[in-house]
Amino acid sequence: MKNIRNFCIIAHIDHGKSTLADRLLDYTGSVTEREKQNQLLDNMDLERERGITIKSHAIQMDYTFEGEQYILNLIDTPGHVDFSYEVSRSIAACEGALLIVDAAQSIQAQTISNLYLALENDLEIIPVLNKVDLPSANPEEVTDDIVDLLGCNPEEVIHASGKTGFGVDNILKAIIERVPAPKGNPDAPLKALIFDSVYNSYRGIETYFRVIDGSIKKNQQIKFMATNKEYNADEVGTLKLEQVVKKEIKTGDVGYLITGIKTAKEVKVGDTITDFVNPTSDLIDGFEDVKPMVFAGIYPVDTEDYEELRNSMEKLQLNDASLVFQPESSAALGFGFRCGFLGMLHMEIIQERLEREFNMTVITTVPNVSYFAYTNKNPEEAIVVNNPSDLPEP
Repeated sequence: MKNIRNFCIIAHIDHGKSTLADRLLDYTGSVTEREKQNQLLDNMDLERERGITIKSHAIQMDYTFEGEQYILNLIDTPGHVDFSYEVSRSIAACEGALLIVDAAQSIQAQTISNLYLALENDLEIIPVLNKVDLPSANPEEVTDDIVDLLGCNPEEVIHASGKTGFGVDNILKAIIERVPAPKGNPDAPLKALIFDSVYNSYRGIETYFRVIDGSIKKNQQIKFMATNKEYNADEVGTLKLEQVVKKEIKTGDVGYLITGIKTAKEVKVGDTITDFVNPTSDLIDGFEDVKPMVFAGIYPVDTEDYEELRNSMEKLQLNDASLVFQPESSAALGFGFRCGFLGMLHMEIIQERLEREFNMTVITTVPNVSYFAYTNKNPEEAIVVNNPSDLPEP
């Protein structure tokens, strides 16, 4: 366990997180020449087209440092504020974070927002000044900004370039020396945190977890504590570029679990996995509930596709836990869903993913926000108004 390091990469949008993740994978020999491509972890078509990270991506690297073998679990996170919930979940599964700052653009809003998220979770912060090879880079000035923000020494700021690979060895050295090894009791009953899940149409739901105490073995009888349902761990393994099947995932490590679950509601991000026979007594603190900022109605073009749309939304919610939806009906459009999003980009991405990944043709209503209305008759009671037609009669 002392040779495991769990860390994530956080930054403002377009500061070079995914490119730097590529160089870390290259340097540790985690990808072959044939597998190499730019922004390797951004494996969704939408991410490649728009040049942004939408999903956080976990991958395990093996690295030998001073004669010792280390396991490095990296989570590359999105930079856009609309996907900040992905970042908060990644941070909960780590002990350290690489804070990437662009040497040409300096510190920006999401840098500070993500930094506060990491500090709230007591993560060890490793500041990295990226893109120092650019002609417009201003490393001295930006280093001073980072020192002011973090209160660290200028020597602790690592200069690097995701494009050329400069400074990657120093980053790996800092991760091993500065990020603490995971804490946990290998002899305690199994306690693991679910930090992500994806839907696989052939194998059911793949659950990504981090083991806090104990270990999880293949064919072990396990229980999800939020739903109180028991399952058989059909397959466990680690998340390399391809999934690698293992017999056991031990304390402090990150892995995936396949139990053959087909119903999306049975898996909750932030839930605790434990042993069915010898369960743990305490739940892990999950993640705070999402607070949507923008609301819009999503309706199927053909009203007969309503149930299919519901199933698609549930599967998408597995992959994007910040999506919130509830059924609603409209006189003009029939039955559909009122969805809550973290922002306009998030709404656009969800609509596009429904069309691409689930072949659903949908109509999206004009986005709005919800209001509380109070009446003179009952001034204490708030009426939630989602639509102008919901306003109480004067």
